[in-house]
Amino acid sequence: MSDHSVLHVKGRVLAGPDDVRDGLWVVDGRISYDRPVGARDVRTVEGWALPGLVDAHCHVGLGAHGPVDTDVAEKQALTDREAGALLIRDAGSPSDTRWVDDREDLPKIIRAGRHIARTRRYIRGYAHEIEPEDLVAYVAREARRGDGWVKLVGDWIDREVGDLAPSWPREAAEAAIAEAHRLGARVTAHCFAENSLRDLVESGIDCVEHATGLTDELIPLFASRGVAIVPTLVNIATFPDLAAGGESKFPQWSAHMRRLHERRYDTVRSAYDAGIPVFVGTDAGGTLPHGLVAAEVAELVTAGIPPLAALSATTWGAREWLGRPGLVEGAPADLVVYESDPRADVRVLAAPRRVVLNGAVVS
Repeated sequence: MSDHSVLHVKGRVLAGPDDVRDGLWVVDGRISYDRPVGARDVRTVEGWALPGLVDAHCHVGLGAHGPVDTDVAEKQALTDREAGALLIRDAGSPSDTRWVDDREDLPKIIRAGRHIARTRRYIRGYAHEIEPEDLVAYVAREARRGDGWVKLVGDWIDREVGDLAPSWPREAAEAAIAEAHRLGARVTAHCFAENSLRDLVESGIDCVEHATGLTDELIPLFASRGVAIVPTLVNIATFPDLAAGGESKFPQWSAHMRRLHERRYDTVRSAYDAGIPVFVGTDAGGTLPHGLVAAEVAELVTAGIPPLAALSATTWGAREWLGRPGLVEGAPADLVVYESDPRADVRVLAAPRRVVLNGAVVS
């Protein structure tokens, strides 16, 4: 925007769960709650405004077989933007997406570097595949490359066992997480099963992705340590198909995946009820399409999380967790405007009326 170009968001601005304001102004790409003096070329957008949505588990630059070309990554980011996801925590990507930072029309990305997995224990082409003795060195490398996060693959199918099994011995996980923290990075881990969780949490991990293996015994441990979860329920919905595909070769694994799927809503609701921080993430990229953030919020509500808390998990609370501002004075104007109050029905999120990024109306 030029020095005299102003955007007026007229209506109701949900600056916080209990902070509803009568409109805001965007001047030079930043938020103001004071009407600018002498403004001209004012454009008005009307509706209910939320901070730009957060997808806290997304993979820009990742396709079904690994890294994708820049033009494909751009389409992924644009799809997320059109859905209102203006802040992405990229939970592992083999692609270098730093070029996105130079694009004011694309969502802001917080990177976790590349996945770190055990040799032959993850999807081919996605991760650094290493052995435990190298874990600390690779965690240090990705901590330096990322934006304050590192992503481990905490468990995966062990073909010799025929089921999900932990990837890392406890002592290796402890040393690696301590190194990440020393370098100022937080650590998250992909975990489907039950048996990888205690060691990772007691080793100091900050977050667990999916967390389908949470049990009544483990939930108090997560709550007492303040370990967040990002359930990715739109991804967990694929478990029955995955189980069917592996039935003949790995029947034990298939049965396990079905059980995890069947209790997914109870797991998430119990975690929330115990005070575990829950955030919205879609696991877009790889095999899942981008632009699913509204569907994931709706899934959290289906699981039994109150609508306002589900909204916070993709707006105010998620931004605070990631250290990024919401709709506060002087912050970059990243916001989404809706026809009606999303607190009354979160399904409104599926139809943004306008998307504003860095103060520009981009959709």
